[in-house]
Amino acid sequence: MLTRRNFLKHTALTASAAALGLAGSVKRSAAADPVRVALIMTGPITDGGWAQPAYEGLTALGETGNFEVAYAENVTQAKIPQVVQGYADDGYDLIIGHGFEFGSAFIEIAPDYPDQKFFASTFKPEGEVPENVRYIDLAYFPAAYGAGTLAALISKNGKAVGFVGGGDNPTQQRMMKCFIAGAEKAVPAIRGLGVVTGDYENAARGKEAAETMVANGADVIWHGANVTGLGAIQGAVSGGATVIGCYSDQTELAPDKMATSFVMNLAWMVKEVAGSVADGSFEGGVEWKPKVTEMWAPRAASMGDYNPGLVSDDNWQKFQAVWAELGEGSIDVAALVP
Repeated sequence: MLTRRNFLKHTALTASAAALGLAGSVKRSAAADPVRVALIMTGPITDGGWAQPAYEGLTALGETGNFEVAYAENVTQAKIPQVVQGYADDGYDLIIGHGFEFGSAFIEIAPDYPDQKFFASTFKPEGEVPENVRYIDLAYFPAAYGAGTLAALISKNGKAVGFVGGGDNPTQQRMMKCFIAGAEKAVPAIRGLGVVTGDYENAARGKEAAETMVANGADVIWHGANVTGLGAIQGAVSGGATVIGCYSDQTELAPDKMATSFVMNLAWMVKEVAGSVADGSFEGGVEWKPKVTEMWAPRAASMGDYNPGLVSDDNWQKFQAVWAELGEGSIDVAALVP
């Protein structure tokens, strides 16, 4: 069951960072003759979802002794140019902007620092981009299709499954559509439901959205949000539904109700892009497109990839077949959900 202690632990981490005055704070770890890497995040490193795994990847880099690392957390969108320029002026070799907020900002800033590299963990904007900036397609859409597939397969009532989204943007809207498409393809009789709440950091909205979908027959809920997603898990579990986590392994939030979590390999992403700067293989002006099976992985803590009490071996094998096809590209999600 989802305990109040576990829920409060995940939500309080964000609040504690702000209370301690960590907003926009910078930490450094020095190494001899290092490649200097700075990571800038709009959220806290203790969010348990989006920022924390990237920060963990940065920390792992610093521990190798080959990199000097720094980070800034809780950076508001208005302060992004100032923080980015600060690191660039300090001579950092690679500046990673973690989130869609950095997509256009780097286009404006990077040309002034041609000898340094910039990486934004978001889609490449339309048109030409500077040759020292790299972007990434994080495979959100095939991951969402896969999550919808699994949700439908493990539904007990066979009536409906649901998705709770965060910010009202094209990525979240399309994730919702892909989740629904995956669910309804896997089990044609099932209905895919979705709500994009418009907020990544509002647990109450997530809880309300999940409760509404459970009341409408959904017995499996997946989310694509942050703190809003924690609320969705709480609302789904209180209504007796099974849940699927997102971004990090969220099994501890509801160990008896969490089928698996779709974990985003953001630590790997940070290490890979930093390694490309270190070995001279960094490719700018383009969008990196890892396979969904590289960027995402199902995890269920000590149980392995999934909770066998909620997912049968047969249904897991059916899901794995679809997941492999998504990784190979033989299921073209872009064609299915334009």
